[in-house]
Amino acid sequence: MEFAELEERARTLAASGTRRILGIAGPPGAGKSTLATRLARALGPERAVAVPMDGFHLAQAELVRLGRADRKGAPDTFDAAGYAALLRRLRAAAPGAVYAPAFDRALEEPVAGSIRVDPAVRLVITEGNYLLYGAGEWAEVRPLLDEAWFLAPDDAVRVGRLVDRHVRHGRDRPAAEEWVSRSDESNARLIAPGRAGADLVLE
Repeated sequence: MEFAELEERARTLAASGTRRILGIAGPPGAGKSTLATRLARALGPERAVAVPMDGFHLAQAELVRLGRADRKGAPDTFDAAGYAALLRRLRAAAPGAVYAPAFDRALEEPVAGSIRVDPAVRLVITEGNYLLYGAGEWAEVRPLLDEAWFLAPDDAVRVGRLVDRHVRHGRDRPAAEEWVSRSDESNARLIAPGRAGADLVLE
């Protein structure tokens, strides 16, 4: 499917008259944030805002305290309940701006209050690995999405992107390859069944 078709589908959601939430899910390296950002730019900031799930990563200090630092990115290394609570607040579209957290890849930490969602915004585009993951508190997320897309690119391309991303952010290539093989791909296997809950699968 071409980007123009995806943009038109997002515009239709944004034109519905009430605030809608579009979720973009998929495994690590699938291109979720790239697509969400591109859609938000195409629709314009007065109509659409991208709000990533990654803002709900637990802080590194908390992961260390919990003994989960070597599993960063796994489902239990996020504040899933907090993410669902934000989506409920965004759906309500109450008067006044809502501020959402973002994830700073340079710091490898979430940063609160980074993304402003004004009351007039009609479409929130949220993206992340676990939007369609049905276990535990993550199960609260799918009912809050008006539409869900699942990105499923070629695995070889996706894994190559992931390794390159880790290298850009400071790992040497062997360490990046080890992390992707051990951690990211383990998470990808958890995420894969979620495609059955998507309204649209993009391969």
